Amino acid sequence: MPLGDHQAAAISASLARTAYTSFRLWGARVARFARDNPVAAAAGLILLLLAILAAFGPLISPFDPLEFHSMDRFARPSGTYLMGTDKFGRDELSRLIAGTRSIFTVVAVSVAIGVTAGALIGLVSGYRGGWLDIIVQRIMDSMMAIPLLVLILAILAMLGRSDINVIGAIAAVNMPIANRVIRSATLSVKEEVYVDAARALGASDWRISLRHIGPNVLAPYLVIASTQLSWAIIVVSALSFLGVASPPPEPSWGRMLSEGAREFAERAPWLAIFPGVFIFSSVLSFNLMGDVLRDTLDPRLRGR
Repeated sequence: MPLGDHQAAAISASLARTAYTSFRLWGARVARFARDNPVAAAAGLILLLLAILAAFGPLISPFDPLEFHSMDRFARPSGTYLMGTDKFGRDELSRLIAGTRSIFTVVAVSVAIGVTAGALIGLVSGYRGGWLDIIVQRIMDSMMAIPLLVLILAILAMLGRSDINVIGAIAAVNMPIANRVIRSATLSVKEEVYVDAARALGASDWRISLRHIGPNVLAPYLVIASTQLSWAIIVVSALSFLGVASPPPEPSWGRMLSEGAREFAERAPWLAIFPGVFIFSSVLSFNLMGDVLRDTLDPRLRGR
């Protein structure tokens, strides 16, 4: 039967009260967290702002990041150009916003692929043990024996300069790191009594790995992922600084820092200052959030 106007209004009012109550509870938790962890709250706010810039960059940017304003070359920060312009008159803020979307996409995808693949390999390798564990770990040791930046440069030299290749290179480097961490956690967890009980009840290896061990190694997975996000930002910025990442004219924090620092450090210092601030703040924020995740998820540290 269709609802009457009074019933529909009552249901709408009830849903509105429920939503308002949930919002107040969520707001109170956020306020309590910010009061207890002001540094982590500031880091989270910075990451939220950067995420908004990455998601809604084209709507927020005051100008097209590739648009030339030849009459406003090297314009100082002002009300029109909040972060000044470069040698072609391109708005620095618009280019930084576009670079935020580019670097966050590359970093998020590469870390998600690399850390997840490495974690799954470490989980299976640590649980099964034997010859499989020996072979897998020797392969991972071989990958970690090569300096990480050198390995990435070698991969890009073979595959070429593009965002896809950068994602693949960083993911490949992240795999052995995540593998080591999750394998170590798996070796500890698989000796627990509940794993022996599941095995005694006839549970398959896949069920034990994914149902009983997997959730218990989720905490180190989240911590290593947050740590690798900050590391990946440094790597992507370094690659673009060296000119081996995605080619111009696409905006990139590292390339903007390189051009500003090398050519115009005295004439237009803002060209190096603002990209450096973006890189520094994002890396520091991810590191701080990683510390918060570690302290929150590790039961040995909760009472500190």
